[in-house]
Amino acid sequence: MEALKKYVAEFIGTFVLVLFACGTAVVVGCGTPAGYLATAIAFGLVIVAMAYSIGNISGCHINPAVSFAMLILKKIDVKDFCGYVVAQFVGAIAGAGVLGYLTGGFDSLGQNGLYDGDVAKSLIIEIILTFIFVIAIIGVTSKAEFSSVAGLVIGLSLTMVHIFGIHFTGTSVNPARSFGPALFVGGDALADVWVFIVAPLIGGALAAVCYMFLSSSSEKKSTSKKK
Repeated sequence: MEALKKYVAEFIGTFVLVLFACGTAVVVGCGTPAGYLATAIAFGLVIVAMAYSIGNISGCHINPAVSFAMLILKKIDVKDFCGYVVAQFVGAIAGAGVLGYLTGGFDSLGQNGLYDGDVAKSLIIEIILTFIFVIAIIGVTSKAEFSSVAGLVIGLSLTMVHIFGIHFTGTSVNPARSFGPALFVGGDALADVWVFIVAPLIGGALAAVCYMFLSSSSEKKSTSKKK
C-alpha cells in the first residue's frame, strides 16, 4: 500500500506538471517575452507546489530522469524506479489528454521540438539542461538542513533552465513531460520524442555520477581534517 501511494503521488505530480505548465505554454504562448517568462515560471511553480504537497510521500520526482539519478545513487530500488516511471508516463499522458480536451485541439500541447532540426545540438542542449537541473536536486535533497527550502530551490532551478532552454527545444529535461504531449500531437513531435527521452536520462545519469564523485572528494577532505 505504501508503494502504491508513492506511485499515485507521482501520477498526480506529473499530471499537474503537464496540465498546468505545458498548459501555460499553450494558453499564453512563448512568442512574446512575457509569455516566454510566464511559461518558465509556471514550470517552476508547479514543482514548488508539488514538492511541498507530495514530496513527503514520494520525494516528488515527477520526472524519469530524476528517478534514474536516484536509482544510480541507490536512494530508490529497481521496483520503485519502475513504478515511478510508469506512474510518471501515465500521469503525463493523462495531463496532455485533459489539456487537449480543455483547449479544444491536439495540434499544440507544449510539445518539444528539435533545435533548427538538428538532433546533435538538441541532444547536447537537453543533456546539459538536465544535468544542471538534476544535480541541483541531488545537492539540495542530500542535506537535512536544506529540507525546508528544497522545493523552492528545485522550482527555481527548473525555472532557470527553462528561461535558457525554451528558445532551443522548448526545454524537456523530463521524458514523461515530453512523451505525453507528443503522443497526442503526433507527427514530428512523436518522431523526435526519443531525443527528449534519451538526452534527459543521460543528463540525469551524468549528474548522479558527478555528484557521487564530488561528494566523495568532500567527504575525504572533511575526514582528513578531523584526523
